[in-house]
Amino acid sequence: MSISIDWFAFVQVFLAALLATVLVVGFYSLGLRLLVRAGRVPVVAPAEFTDAITVVTEKEQKRAAKAAAKAAKKNPLTPAERQIAAIGAYLSFGLCGLAVLGGLLLIVFNH
Repeated sequence: MSISIDWFAFVQVFLAALLATVLVVGFYSLGLRLLVRAGRVPVVAPAEFTDAITVVTEKEQKRAAKAAAKAAKKNPLTPAERQIAAIGAYLSFGLCGLAVLGGLLLIVFNH
């Protein structure tokens, strides 16, 4: 019994995974950056778990929300530029989702 490895197929899978990772992370980070520039800083209250190492207090949550609101007020962009940045952010998130969907379609229909 002899085991044969198709190295070309291995390289293809490696490059596809690397490209998909770069696309998803790149579009997501670009979307977050544009969302912040648009003045819509995503503030997410952390979930409290029973086995959490660090618990964020309500005071810290309020401080983070206040800092985000203050940063949004300091935005030097005009309202039109903020709108363009928000649209760019949502388009970037959409492209991120399309990259994930494309990978899933490749997995499901290309075997």
